[in-house]
Amino acid sequence: MSCRHLAEAGTAEPDTTTECPDCVAIGNPDWVHLRACLTCGHVGCCDSSPYQHATKHFESSGHPVMRSVQPGESWRWCFVDEEIG
Repeated sequence: MSCRHLAEAGTAEPDTTTECPDCVAIGNPDWVHLRACLTCGHVGCCDSSPYQHATKHFESSGHPVMRSVQPGESWRWCFVDEEIG
């Protein structure tokens, strides 16, 4: 792993959820998969979802690494270096 963000990523655990809180807040019931920020635990929907809240969280916060919160998945993604770990 050459990305320092992935190597230094936090371990913030998201709230247990099966919903994208940002989508729920705007009345959108249509998200695909959920991602969690490893800096603060914020949960947002993936880029295959209409509103792409995980990416929007990165753009507004600068928090570089998120992880999948899908059952059976443990991969991480660095938005800065566009690297998976």
